[in-house]
Amino acid sequence: MGLLTSILLAPITGPCWIAKKVHDMAMEEFLDEEKVRAELKDLYLLLEAGKISEEEFERREEELVERMEEIESYKEAGKA
Repeated sequence: MGLLTSILLAPITGPCWIAKKVHDMAMEEFLDEEKVRAELKDLYLLLEAGKISEEEFERREEELVERMEEIESYKEAGKA
C-alpha cells in the first residue's frame, strides 16, 4: 500500500486497528483461566476467614465456575 493510500485510508483503518486490539485484549482477559483460579482461591480464603457468608460464597463460586465452563467451551470449539 502506498503512502498516499495509507494516508487516505487512515480514518478507516485506524479505528479498525484499535477495535481489533481492544477485542484481542478483552479475549485474552476473558480466556485467562489462571485469573479465574486465583479468584476461586481467594474466595475460599475469604470464606475460611469468615469474611463472607456461605450464601455470598456460593453465589460468587457459581459465577466463577460458569466462567471456567465458558472458557473451556470456547477453547473446545477451536476459537482460542
